[in-house]
Amino acid sequence: MATSQPVQRMIVGITGASGTVYGIRVLEALRAMKIESHLVISKAGDQTRALETDMSASALRALADHVYAPGDIAAAISSGSFHTMGMIVAPCSVRTLSEIATGVTSSLVARAADVCLKERRRVVLMFRETPLHAGHIKSMLAVTEMGAVVAVPVPAFYARPRTVDEIVTHSVARALDLFGLDTKTFPRWTGPSGVPKQRRTAK
Repeated sequence: MATSQPVQRMIVGITGASGTVYGIRVLEALRAMKIESHLVISKAGDQTRALETDMSASALRALADHVYAPGDIAAAISSGSFHTMGMIVAPCSVRTLSEIATGVTSSLVARAADVCLKERRRVVLMFRETPLHAGHIKSMLAVTEMGAVVAVPVPAFYARPRTVDEIVTHSVARALDLFGLDTKTFPRWTGPSGVPKQRRTAK
């Protein structure tokens, strides 16, 4: 009896939180691994892209295999019958987190995440906000109880990164680890003996 192969298809959401580079790196990583990407960028996400990067809107969208308008409620990714590995929101804004936590899906980003959760698919939220008040923490708890993973992009200094690019790469790779995807783009911890030697002397 033939068995179906796992769907190599990922939904990527980019919202207005600071950190557009995380979404860009996710798309680059998925392409390198030959994972079909389905992208939706919120209106605020496009505004943040313009502020934080030199990448044009068209260049960013060109990194994805399929792109949807943020208000397209008839999009393929708004239906549970459309098979995917799940969804990563990178970066994830407070508004998007709150919408997912309450089930209020006023945008395709939140709707797609809600669909993945109801279908018991992996949802990873690279939440970008600090400091946090009780409402933020309650929303993080709510989405966690619903099955999502809140993956705050925290730098791993044990790897002794030399550049911001290395920090971003590590954070994205760890987030994609949660889908069982190995980007092979960062050094994994193997114990103290595996710590890179000091790359430069502090002054």
